[in-house]
Amino acid sequence: MYLFTSEVVSPGHPDKCADIIADSIVDEVLGKDKDARLASEVFVAGNHIVIGGEVKSKIKFSQSDYENIVKNALLNIGYSANPHFTKEQCLHLDDIEVHVFLNEQSPDISTGVDQSSGEIGAGDQGIMFGFASNETKEFMPAAITYARLLCDKVYEYAKAHPHELGVDIKTQVTLDYGSKDNFENCKPLKIHTIVVSAPCVESMSIEKVRELISGLIDEAGLPKELFNKDETIIYINPTGRYVNHSSLHDSGLTGRKLIVDSFGGYSPIGGGAQSSKDYTKVDRSGLYAARWIAKHIVAANLAKKCIVQLSYAIGVARPVSVSVDCMGTHVKGVSDEILSNFVLENFPLTPKWITDKFGLDKPSKDTFLYANVAAHGQVGNPDYPWEKLDSLEFFKNILK
Repeated sequence: MYLFTSEVVSPGHPDKCADIIADSIVDEVLGKDKDARLASEVFVAGNHIVIGGEVKSKIKFSQSDYENIVKNALLNIGYSANPHFTKEQCLHLDDIEVHVFLNEQSPDISTGVDQSSGEIGAGDQGIMFGFASNETKEFMPAAITYARLLCDKVYEYAKAHPHELGVDIKTQVTLDYGSKDNFENCKPLKIHTIVVSAPCVESMSIEKVRELISGLIDEAGLPKELFNKDETIIYINPTGRYVNHSSLHDSGLTGRKLIVDSFGGYSPIGGGAQSSKDYTKVDRSGLYAARWIAKHIVAANLAKKCIVQLSYAIGVARPVSVSVDCMGTHVKGVSDEILSNFVLENFPLTPKWITDKFGLDKPSKDTFLYANVAAHGQVGNPDYPWEKLDSLEFFKNILK
């Protein structure tokens, strides 16, 4: 055996609630002022929602505005006044208290970011990593792809059946690659272990919960060539009881689920979170660009998997460095050096170029909302603009 595991949490997990609230603020602010600058942190503990950080915008939001954003975000997640869970077991919307501690962005940052030429300097220094693999049709690694598939299935059921399940859900998938060589060459053999934890109402027996979730696993659409239920180890609510949940029983904070948000541990991750930040913050925009490049390299059959690293200096538009690492899986005639130089020479990768390409300053229901990205992962969803394979032929030309 050679095993590798990734986990996923649902939008109802307290850490994800914090991310979603933070990005709901980003959506609201940028929707009214696309030139706004913001980076807010959200802390969820018990009934308290604490928002702190910085905002620079021509639109001023009141305490009441922020309270409405928080309540709408939690309602969309699934935290309404659910009568099937008591106020001691689960967060109830009418009990929350919102505390806002937001300051103006430092003018020292603005000087370097908003340049007179119209260029946008990086909103901070830092490193970002994009990754892609040919293990799945989404060009994402397998374990996190299937953990997300399961989490989405159970979460959607929970939202539709609040009299049975709560929305604070975690899933985990372990793949058996058989050997390290198979792992390096992106060849999983089977799903070895599945873990699902989902809160249930007090009246449901553990037997009923396990029967219910076992059926959802069957319906989730796991690949038949990898999933044999008779051979897969499956743990469902392994402690035997999971009723108490939400931020009443586990606090949440923005940026605490970076592995879940990105590549499930298959790749290095950058130094900062994406949620809560506007598009000038390269922790966000740099990740999207690096993922777009890595995905194109793998989709163009230039490599089986690929890591792209970008780095930036605050106030400087172009990246300080660009590197491509295909971990020895690139095709003949294409080296990591060739790919790195190709990217560096053909793509500016400034915050403005990235923003314009993916429309990062215009989140909307017709394109994407940052709150939805926070809920379902920063990468891997084919509907995101930075997941579009719109330059595939250009990348394939490297071989010509």
